[in-house]
Amino acid sequence: MKFIVLALISLSSVINIHAQTAKHTFEIKNGSFVYDGKPVEIHSGEMHYPRVPHQYWRQRLEMIKAMGMNAVTTYVFWNYHETAPGVWDFKGDRDLAKFVKTAQETGLFVILRPGPYVCAEWEFGGYPWWLQKVKNMEVRTYNQPFLDSCNTYIHHIANQLKDLQITHGGPIIMVQAENEFGSYVSQRKDIPLEQHKKYSEAIKQQLIANGFDVPFFTADATGLFNGGSVSDALPCGNGEDNVDTLKKYVNLFHNGEGPYMVSEFYPGWLDHWGERFVKVAPQETINQTEKFLKNKISFSYYMIFGGTNFGFTSGANYDGKHHIQPDLTSYDYDAPISEDGRATPKFTMLRDLMKKYADYNIPNLPAMPAIISINNIQLDKTVDVFSNLVLKMKPVTCDTPMTFEDLNQGYGYVLYQKHFNKAVSGKLDLKGLRDYALVFINNKKVGELNRQSNVYSLDINIPENATLSIFVENMGRINYGSEIVHNLKGIISPVKINETAITGNWKMYKFPFDAIPDLSKEKNNYTTGVPVIYSGKFSLNATGDTFLDMKDWGKGIVFINGHNLGRYWKIGPQQTLYVPGCWLNKGKNKIEIFEQQNDIKHTLINAVETPVLDNLNKAAAKG
Repeated sequence: MKFIVLALISLSSVINIHAQTAKHTFEIKNGSFVYDGKPVEIHSGEMHYPRVPHQYWRQRLEMIKAMGMNAVTTYVFWNYHETAPGVWDFKGDRDLAKFVKTAQETGLFVILRPGPYVCAEWEFGGYPWWLQKVKNMEVRTYNQPFLDSCNTYIHHIANQLKDLQITHGGPIIMVQAENEFGSYVSQRKDIPLEQHKKYSEAIKQQLIANGFDVPFFTADATGLFNGGSVSDALPCGNGEDNVDTLKKYVNLFHNGEGPYMVSEFYPGWLDHWGERFVKVAPQETINQTEKFLKNKISFSYYMIFGGTNFGFTSGANYDGKHHIQPDLTSYDYDAPISEDGRATPKFTMLRDLMKKYADYNIPNLPAMPAIISINNIQLDKTVDVFSNLVLKMKPVTCDTPMTFEDLNQGYGYVLYQKHFNKAVSGKLDLKGLRDYALVFINNKKVGELNRQSNVYSLDINIPENATLSIFVENMGRINYGSEIVHNLKGIISPVKINETAITGNWKMYKFPFDAIPDLSKEKNNYTTGVPVIYSGKFSLNATGDTFLDMKDWGKGIVFINGHNLGRYWKIGPQQTLYVPGCWLNKGKNKIEIFEQQNDIKHTLINAVETPVLDNLNKAAAKG
């Protein structure tokens, strides 16, 4: 197979728009990646533009270059750009084209992974939540409503990026067709292989039809190439550490020749709430990297820089036993570049190794962002969500609880309330809980239910003329595996007491928390045990990155100057929240904390210079 492409791309590490450009070619030919007629190896690292503010893109990319890489790999996130049905956003942190141009200015090739499915420990694997509402749609299969939606997405992405391919003078040298599809095929044996192949080929054809004209590749574990490979696309191995095995499978599915590339080489690993933080020893990564370099195997570190799952972007795994494993807010990944963009010991060791093998210049490290601590941020206002906010809201009413999707809400929280005229007691059962709930009777907390720890029931005693409240949180839709097709949130099956379904006049209050409600006219009102919003103001003489210390808090989210930093949860292992310095102001700043559990009243909070990501609170996790 041959892909021959012609492009204009700057040779300098930083492009001067007035400088002359030179002609370049890139192709897959005779078992090699070929750049300007000469075999070249790809040394890439993956970073994801939504996981770091756009103000920091250049610094992170320059760090990747300084570690000795010649390329950067990124997913493209459908639900990050289609923010509501038919509403597309490519501005600011979502300016995908700017990210790619910045990579080019830094002197990096770009490897694009547009999905449409991306996994990535990202909410719903990148799919918009409302796809589940489309009639007769099933995601990730040969289904016309789904394919039509995919084509719309690919069309919008292509409009942003097609002129940034190396064939048009840009840095994009390869595009992935679908993503890790072989693993999905292995789990969905209810669908014939021919049907799976029909779907993956359709996605590749959509990419071509919308203007992607650089070489295509696929990425799967080598043993899953049969299900995941696509015609005329280079199969690349995810997580393969055996050179002979990689060559064997690539040869089998690529006309008996290379090039050979490990598309995901793991220097770290993903992390879940309530589980230990996974670390990979630096020397292990060094040894494997050197093995690839000696054998001329191309690779892409997943991740070279992880970043942060800001807001409600983190996804969840599913363990097959009714548990979900929600991903941390931090996506540090134990990567060579830390969450706040700094060189780790792993980075330094890999940079030193690359200097021995790279046949191109490796620049010096860029300047590091400033880092600060902030002591004693005063929280001068508290607002009881039940007493202040709920009483002013208009609920949605229905005979049975409605899902988030039926309520046209993607993320955040929903309060479900049911009034009882007569007393009832027994076992409350919420097998349809998705995912975490606090249970109240007359606004007094009586228990916690949690899909993460597989706790769906509790004994309950409701007196006459009383209100049952169930405050439910979406902890992130499943992003990997066959359960991705079962991703509704909220309460998705009948609420039962003593096996009897509770129906009639359920009230539902929506708390999407796309922003904190306006509290300016709310009076201070604090009640222990019910959800509360804290707010405070603080002043800074100088800005810098910092980490909010959340170890004494329960569970919730934090906004700084209107930016949702993401979830915290006392069970750990993450006990701090990253605050990018570019989101802070010299002078006045505002902090708002939505605390769900609220077992302890707080009057202040601190921010520290060092993150805490590996402190698992086993007692809290059990409780």
